Amino acid sequence: MHKPKILSRADVGALIAAGDTIVINEGMVLRLNAWLDHHPGGRLVIQHMVGRDATDEISIYHSSKVIRTMNSYRVGRIAGTWVNFTPPIRGGLFAQYEKNGPADISKDPISIHAQQLSQFFSTTSPTLDLKPEDDSICTEGTTVPEPPSNMDNTELVKQALDHDLDQYPSLDALTQRAIVEKYRALHQKIKAEGYYDCQYRQYAKEMGRYLCIFAAFFVALKYEWFITSAALLGLFWHQIMFTAHDAGHQGITHNFVIDTLIGMFVADFCCGLSIGWWKSSHNEHDPDLQNAPLFATSPSYLASFHSSYYNFTFLWDKAAEYAIPYQRYTYYPVMGIARFNLYILSWCHLLSRRSTTLGSSKWTRPTEICFMSIYWFLFGYCLVWRSIPTWPLRIIFVLVSHIITMPLHVQITLSHWAMSTSNFGETESFPQHQLRTTMDVECPAWLDFIHGGLQFQAVHHLFPCVPRHNLRRLQQLVIGFCNETGIKYKRLGFVDGNKDVLGKLGEVAAQLDLMIKCQKHMAETGESGLH
Repeated sequence: MHKPKILSRADVGALIAAGDTIVINEGMVLRLNAWLDHHPGGRLVIQHMVGRDATDEISIYHSSKVIRTMNSYRVGRIAGTWVNFTPPIRGGLFAQYEKNGPADISKDPISIHAQQLSQFFSTTSPTLDLKPEDDSICTEGTTVPEPPSNMDNTELVKQALDHDLDQYPSLDALTQRAIVEKYRALHQKIKAEGYYDCQYRQYAKEMGRYLCIFAAFFVALKYEWFITSAALLGLFWHQIMFTAHDAGHQGITHNFVIDTLIGMFVADFCCGLSIGWWKSSHNEHDPDLQNAPLFATSPSYLASFHSSYYNFTFLWDKAAEYAIPYQRYTYYPVMGIARFNLYILSWCHLLSRRSTTLGSSKWTRPTEICFMSIYWFLFGYCLVWRSIPTWPLRIIFVLVSHIITMPLHVQITLSHWAMSTSNFGETESFPQHQLRTTMDVECPAWLDFIHGGLQFQAVHHLFPCVPRHNLRRLQQLVIGFCNETGIKYKRLGFVDGNKDVLGKLGEVAAQLDLMIKCQKHMAETGESGLH
């Protein structure tokens, strides 16, 4: 077997400029063109790693068997430490590498961090905000229409970035490399000490709880206690979705087919939600942080921006200008009906090209459509239409059953919405990025069944395939890792976490109010009003 060819940075850039999907894994250059449509996690998650060292992401999400399969796509190897490119889907420029031309480092948007930040602010216009998360940065060649209000949030974004940079370890190569090495050593320790072993007896206990709640729902329905029945059905949905989350990460059996079928049964069949949509969304590190025009969790969203995940341009308009100032007051009401939005997103996903995969996972889409269709027949026709006698009761039943699931939606947003959303560029390591953008919720062990493992979001984001019943033990190792590396590990109680989110929503609303006042002042006087 011949030794892989050493490829320079310019060589890799030329391959990407030619349209190849190039990812770095353990020093190997992988050309994944043929794998894109076969990847069970979707195309986008690979496209967002083009030109980057994806060693950590590949290691924590895939089995050794899958990694060996991916490594069969190698076309060479790199020498020394790799410096990440910005992927084309996020605006990376590769024209200077065409035809194997010499690399012009001055045009490389990720060559050094200072130059990266300079380019970020010099190219950010009032009409386009580059969302700090991977999925929302405008792709090269995308034209974003002029927003009606011509808002300029650049200075606010820069202030947020400066603040966040002071809170976390330096982005220089040596510091980030040291963090990565400690993280990989921790990952090896976790595997060696059995943290990936699933505690099936815990699922036996949970199955008993699910069945008791579902039986109580049926009893209440039989005796026509419709409101009680609705509340119990909502509680059943709330509890059982934790198992769908585990299965979506292959954190139960670690077998793709078995865990996918478990996830489909729980999410699609029992709850009417697409596990495929959830995987696609979650693999992009929670792109649903973009909730225009109802919510803005960062000044980055106080302008128009393009989402490569949704392939849609979110325009800053009068609706957003009206809704954002009241977002801290509309937060809980919207969370109460958020499940209806998930129904829409689930069907939009299944009916779109994003849900189409080839190879061993091509069966997932038709199976999901079948399971979700059965759900709507059972819930919509058999339960709501046939079992509940009047329209007022039907409406109340649907609303109560769905509002009961609100704590689940609050739990998810709690872990992300109050955290940093600044764009640290391509030099930030995977573990630092996860800990910077995610927090954990403190609760006593006896309350774990209420939170379903989602209270350990930061730990979970570092090691997503570790079964949730092991996350409390794993938390202690993560705390030690954070103390060793100097990365902040944020933990708040449930009440304080809610206060933090509401405070963030109020802060962004106040920033919007200031921007509008400055805009009006400039229109009247020609001066900014900022002194």
